[in-house]
Amino acid sequence: MNALPLVLYAAAGVLYAVHFARRSPHAGRIATTLLISAALVHTFVIGMQTMEVRHVPFANPSRAVSTFVWLLALSYLYLEVTTDERAMGVFIVPILVGLQFIPALSPGEERIDPVLDSPWFWVHVSSLLFAYASCALAGVLGLIYVLQFKEIKKKHLGYFYTRLPSLQTLDVMNSRAVTIGWLFLTLGVAVGAIWTAQARVQVPDDPNLMAMSLNDPKVLMAVLTWIIYSFAVLARRTMGWTGRRAAWLSAFGFAIVLLNFLPINYFVTTSHTF
Repeated sequence: MNALPLVLYAAAGVLYAVHFARRSPHAGRIATTLLISAALVHTFVIGMQTMEVRHVPFANPSRAVSTFVWLLALSYLYLEVTTDERAMGVFIVPILVGLQFIPALSPGEERIDPVLDSPWFWVHVSSLLFAYASCALAGVLGLIYVLQFKEIKKKHLGYFYTRLPSLQTLDVMNSRAVTIGWLFLTLGVAVGAIWTAQARVQVPDDPNLMAMSLNDPKVLMAVLTWIIYSFAVLARRTMGWTGRRAAWLSAFGFAIVLLNFLPINYFVTTSHTF
């Protein structure tokens, strides 16, 4: 089921590249239509998986990645619709395609674990995934800001300058994405702590719950990510860290998110498995 969204995301990516290279409004409109279609199909897939396991499907790594891709696609579409700016699609959609390959090739099986049958757990994971999607947007916007800044600094107002939004627009978008990401990250970490404390009382011998501490790489990286984005929000408001500093900080934060979301999630065996 994950193959069709992948195909549509890839097709949208091609049209976004054409739109970016040729500055073709027609190609841009088709790209947006394809991306909306991909998000709708992906919504149907996630809905079917939800009916199958009776909860939002993100208790195994592959389906969590799929849900993250879906949330990132929706977040980007909201950004595009509210700003009427399609230039970032050529940078965002390849991330969707690359990550969607994981559930398409290895969908995994969603297990029904009584430990996870808690609204606190689903709020925790949903908040973190939405936060990570916002962090992804902020990270890409930060890198685009740096790219645009270098074009202007070199006084070489060429290929990228004529196709990318202004530095002020990019900085405002980055600020909004970082703030939203931090809010949901704070909610996810706080609710996760509450859920873990309650679940340990109910099932004290569960190995996953026993592993969840700062010694758990997933937990440690999530807390580190929260610290980085807390500093990013604080530095922008109190220290005047805007522009390049804010851009590099958001890009660094997203690198930490990817490290936690992919290598640690798949290859570190000392972490909890949901």
